[in-house]
Amino acid sequence: MPAPLLLPRLAWGDPAAHRHALLVHGLGSSAALMWRLGDALADAGWHATAVDLRGHGDAPRSLDYTIAAYGADLAATRPDGGRAWDAVIGHSLGGASSAVAAASAPEWTRRLVLIDPAIVLDGRDAGVIRRSQERAFADNRIEAIREEHPHWHPQDVELKVDAVHRASRWAVEQTSAQNRPWDVRADVARLTVPTHVIGADPAVFSLFTGGSAAAILASNPRLTMSVVAGAGHSLHRDKPEESVRHLLEALK
Repeated sequence: MPAPLLLPRLAWGDPAAHRHALLVHGLGSSAALMWRLGDALADAGWHATAVDLRGHGDAPRSLDYTIAAYGADLAATRPDGGRAWDAVIGHSLGGASSAVAAASAPEWTRRLVLIDPAIVLDGRDAGVIRRSQERAFADNRIEAIREEHPHWHPQDVELKVDAVHRASRWAVEQTSAQNRPWDVRADVARLTVPTHVIGADPAVFSLFTGGSAAAILASNPRLTMSVVAGAGHSLHRDKPEESVRHLLEALK
C-alpha cells in the first residue's frame, strides 16, 4: 500500500472507555461533520475518534488520492496503545477506504459499519457526486447549503461550510480523477470482520442500492444491511436520530 500520512483527530467520550470507535467522513467533508455520531457513541459509553482524511480539513496534502492511499492512512491510524478499533464507521468515500484498510489489515478493527458506502462508483452516480462537489465549491454559503438541505441541524450547515473551505478542491477533484475505475468490490469480498451497511433510501438517493448492492452483499457472508427510510446519501445529517438507532443496533 502507499506510504501513510498522519491524520489529525477529534474525539468524543471518555478516553478510558472500554470500547473505541473510529469515524471516517466522506468526500469533501471533515472529521467535525461526524459530530452527531461521535456524540451519540459517547453517550452510549464509547470513546469515538474522527479523522480528517488526506486533502481534507487539517490533514496533510499529497499527490496521491487513490482509495488505496486513503486506506493506507486509515490502516496506520490506531487507538492509543496501538490495539484494534472495536468498530470503524465510514461514510461514502470513508466507507470505501475503511473497507480497503480492513481488507489489507484484518487485525485493524473488530467490526465495520459502512454508511451508504461508495464501493463502486460509475455512470450516473459518479456524475451526481461530481456535480455535488462542484456546486459546493462554487457557492459555499450558509444560505445555499440551508436551501439545499433545509432539515439539517444548524451545526451541520455551519460545519459543511467550514469543511468545504478547508478542503483542497484539487484533492477532491483528483479523488474522482485518480480512481477510474472506482471499484473496491474485491476488497469487500475479502473482509473477515462483521460488516454492516447502513444504506440511504433509494427513493431519495443512495450509492449502495439495486443489483450492484445485492451482488456485493452476496459476495461475503459477513455483510448485513439496513436502510434509513427517507434519508439521502448523507443520512446521518438527513435523519440523524434514525441513523444513530441503526448504528447502535449494528454495534450490539
